[in-house]
Amino acid sequence: MPADPIRRHLAALGACTLCPRMHRPAVVGRPVHSRVLLVGQAPGDKEPVLGRPFAWTAGKTLFKWFNAALGWSEDETRDRVYFAAVCRCFPGKRPEGGDRVPDDAEITTCSRWLDAEVKLLQPTLVIPVGKLAIAQFLAPALLTEHIGRLFPTEWRGHRFDVLPLPHPSGASTWHRVEPGRTLLAAALRQLTEHDAVRHSR
Repeated sequence: MPADPIRRHLAALGACTLCPRMHRPAVVGRPVHSRVLLVGQAPGDKEPVLGRPFAWTAGKTLFKWFNAALGWSEDETRDRVYFAAVCRCFPGKRPEGGDRVPDDAEITTCSRWLDAEVKLLQPTLVIPVGKLAIAQFLAPALLTEHIGRLFPTEWRGHRFDVLPLPHPSGASTWHRVEPGRTLLAAALRQLTEHDAVRHSR
């Protein structure tokens, strides 16, 4: 077993079989000791094959945002930000098309991994990406009320800032039209100014 606590955690996560409807393997990021924790929604069908979160179209957009804001390449971002998710396995497809949304029981079951990561990393900045991820930390609201703002938050006994981002899916136009474009730019400015990011450079 790896000696490093984060590597031990990722090894246990990779072996998880708790959700029978989920498609294994679990998708995990690099064992990064970071105070910046990015929380996605759930992997798509490409991520388990490629072996990393945000490996496909949405990831290209996400890493463009980080590059534009911070000058970080995809590789530098993966080395400086810990990548987590609401659910770590691909949920499968819906009969009518598109990815299945994880159900409440799957979200609750998988939350043990995020709990453990917050305890291990003690992040000072959490970046939830997309509505499902944002809903784990903030009260329900329109994206226009969440994006572009920083929310000091207490979550399960831990304090950190929450900086929501819209989902970078190619199917979504929210971040490409107003007011989403302006609100995304405001969120990325908040990202560049946060101490947790400054100390990750």
